[in-house]
Amino acid sequence: MQEDINRLKQVRLEKLEELQKKDRDPFHIVKYPVDTKSTDILNDFENYENKKVSLAGRLLTRRIMGKASFCDLLDGYGRIQLYIRQNLLGENYEDFKNQDLGDIIGVTGIVFKTQKDEISIRAESITLLAKSLERLPEKFHGLKDIDLRYRKRYLDLIVNPCVKEVFLKRSKILAALRNFLNSRDYIEVETPVLQTTYGGAAAKPFTTFLNALDLNMYLRISLEPYLKRLIVGGFDRVYEIGRVFRNEGISTKHNPEFTLLELYCAYTDYIYIMDLTEDMIKTLAKEVNGTYLLEYDGHSLDLEKDFVRITMLDLIKKECGIDFTDVDLEKAKALADEFNIKYESHHQSGDIVNLFFEEKIADNLTEPTFVMDYPVEVSPLTKRKPDNPKYTERFELYILGKEFANAYSELNDPIDQRVRFEHQEMLRAKGDQEAVPLDEDFITALEHGMPPTGGLGVGLDRLIMLLTGSSSIKDVILFPTMKPENE
Repeated sequence: MQEDINRLKQVRLEKLEELQKKDRDPFHIVKYPVDTKSTDILNDFENYENKKVSLAGRLLTRRIMGKASFCDLLDGYGRIQLYIRQNLLGENYEDFKNQDLGDIIGVTGIVFKTQKDEISIRAESITLLAKSLERLPEKFHGLKDIDLRYRKRYLDLIVNPCVKEVFLKRSKILAALRNFLNSRDYIEVETPVLQTTYGGAAAKPFTTFLNALDLNMYLRISLEPYLKRLIVGGFDRVYEIGRVFRNEGISTKHNPEFTLLELYCAYTDYIYIMDLTEDMIKTLAKEVNGTYLLEYDGHSLDLEKDFVRITMLDLIKKECGIDFTDVDLEKAKALADEFNIKYESHHQSGDIVNLFFEEKIADNLTEPTFVMDYPVEVSPLTKRKPDNPKYTERFELYILGKEFANAYSELNDPIDQRVRFEHQEMLRAKGDQEAVPLDEDFITALEHGMPPTGGLGVGLDRLIMLLTGSSSIKDVILFPTMKPENE
């Protein structure tokens, strides 16, 4: 098999060398006068019929029938048929027959319909613009090897048109998201990717080294710390759409680097953020898909309906029959043992409450559900509930058993924040690699005064999976993290 591949590549190399000997090296061509897209013609044939057009793209298929041939051209927008006759191209017809599938060509010709009523271009000239030295995957069956599709995304995009549609829709989702936030007076900003102290999430970071300052640094695990500094500085509504990096596992739901939306709004709380989040997701679904109805993983969702809102304690009581309202640590551990919930020796009662939710309930939340009021132990950056300081003004949005959003009434008390950080430091000392380190500069910023603020984080790749009906996060990231082929 490999010998056949090598032989076919050698044939293509010989064709290139022959062109170069004739001073017709396609790689010396620097531009081509493209004036039309394939979709322009296909969508508006009446206005293009009998007109001369110029397109460029990749030669996908070819059917040579003596002195006439048909082929398909794939440009950046779609696929269109070309009709080539020897009497129109003259001696260049042999050059065309000598081209290979995958070559990049430019074509000038007249738009018409064939006897089979297919919109086509009658070629008057064809120019080889780039020689493909590697063959494309088998044309009829496409590229089906999952690992190869992700590893060689360029081939995936060439032979699987539906893949390109997903990423075009991704672009539309991001544009609609920016329009949604900009229209509500949010300001888009950019914050550092390289940080001397990481924070804003429970995650293990990637480490790196800055030679210029002889300094260990981290790739950010969230956008939160610097966005809150901007709230302190007087930006009342800010957001960022940026890459974050978490040194964690790889699965259909997780990629070590992913795109995160975080936004912060001064003088609001998590209830306002809850309303905003629901409005935002409904708006994106309607604008991008034209409907509130979604089909995903065998489930039908109607996003137009009100999202469920329920506290974590009420949810556990409803689903497990346990009321954790006044349960102390000893009782919480006994309940965990009874229900086979595994916990660590350093865990407090709030940690166990959260474990109950994650292991017994979260995966079964099918309808869009805001789970509210998380324990303070698992919410180090969140404001406590005034009427129940063991719990915080925090929610997470679950849809089909997956978390889509995480939001707080942000902790703006620097004294309480220091205590929370110190607790996290204690957990780090006991081996918790995801505990948040103490950030003195962040506390100093809070000491200058941060107004009451609502904040939101949304993993956009997972949201795009939902809105495009994609089953794996790798299907919505152009170049997902993969182990090198030679390993």
